[in-house]
Amino acid sequence: MLICGCTRWMHAEGVDERTDSQDQNCWFVRFECRGCGVRVGVDLPAVEADALVDRVIWTDDARHRLERVPPYATALIQEQVESYARIHSHRIITYDLFSQAKIGEAILWDAEAERRLSNVPPPVRAMARVELERTAAERGQVRVTVALMEEVKARYFGMAVQKP
Repeated sequence: MLICGCTRWMHAEGVDERTDSQDQNCWFVRFECRGCGVRVGVDLPAVEADALVDRVIWTDDARHRLERVPPYATALIQEQVESYARIHSHRIITYDLFSQAKIGEAILWDAEAERRLSNVPPPVRAMARVELERTAAERGQVRVTVALMEEVKARYFGMAVQKP
């Protein structure tokens, strides 16, 4: 927990998932003092961020995925995911944690597939991730590969890779 100069606790207001130059998961955690209004942000490795967060909070990518759930199921899914997070001692709900709570395990990503996904424009990236992981899970695969990405891209956009 962080303490403000006015001696009050600073509360986590948001978390952004990022990848640093060494391809490690980093989070930018935003804090605000509710007493004096001071705002700060801290860039941390993912493994250290949970200790600074004072409540269960959703990353933007995870929140985007929740917003794609049908409205009649949103509250139920949110409670399921938050309960899973509490049981496993997580305060930050990430896209991957959302997947783990829903299917019991995470869909892994090949490094090259993850790199290619980072080239997708941010407004479409979360949607693409959801579709790729859903497709992998439906097929019983535990990993998103470049080949799967190409197949899904061809199905949705007619952009199949031409083989010589």
